[in-house]
Amino acid sequence: MDVVASRLNSLPPPAWVVFDDLANPLRHNGRPWLTLLDDEMEPDIVVAERPSLVVWSSIWTSRPDARIRFDLEGSMDATVRWTLMVDPPNPDDRQVRHMGKRIGDLVFASLRYTYGQ
Repeated sequence: MDVVASRLNSLPPPAWVVFDDLANPLRHNGRPWLTLLDDEMEPDIVVAERPSLVVWSSIWTSRPDARIRFDLEGSMDATVRWTLMVDPPNPDDRQVRHMGKRIGDLVFASLRYTYGQ
């Protein structure tokens, strides 16, 4: 698989809290955040190593080969790096930007909002 995009940011809770949400994205606990678009599907959890690593299968029906890797660390605020990987042929730059923006919107906007920020 080729790495086509990656981004590092932080979220307010500890890494283990973020891990729990990423490893079980449809568990709501009163705060749903994984709202999928028409061309998206629920990811399978490919790898989950608490509290530092979660790998999702693709959320895009047009790119079922994609994987999203989340590397987590931090006992107070979580440092989160997502990495988007695909099998060749790689998507064009426009599609990579769209996919990266979507991951960012889900994790660093929708999920962040559930933590009160």
